[in-house]
Amino acid sequence: MATHDDNQTDVRMIKASEFKTKCLKLMDEVADSGVEIVITKNGRPVSRLVPYRDEEPSMFGRDRDRIRILGDIISPLEMDWDEERELALIQGKDPDKSLRAKD
Repeated sequence: MATHDDNQTDVRMIKASEFKTKCLKLMDEVADSGVEIVITKNGRPVSRLVPYRDEEPSMFGRDRDRIRILGDIISPLEMDWDEERELALIQGKDPDKSLRAKD
């Protein structure tokens, strides 16, 4: 039985014949300890027995019950957006002076 470090958890390696005779006991050990077992045939890894863990919830739709959309978010805005003016404001410049310099 060999062990090695894999993502900071120990991994046991056992032969398929040993796994066959101790299957139920090994399943309990993995569930209790969290240490996975790699099953080998002729010295080659063929399968892994890992502890069951609930999956992390997906980020998609996580806030669906907390966020409400008010109004129409599809139609274009009725206001003009002057990106050069906005950029000047972000850069801390006088937007009117920047626009006059281009004229």
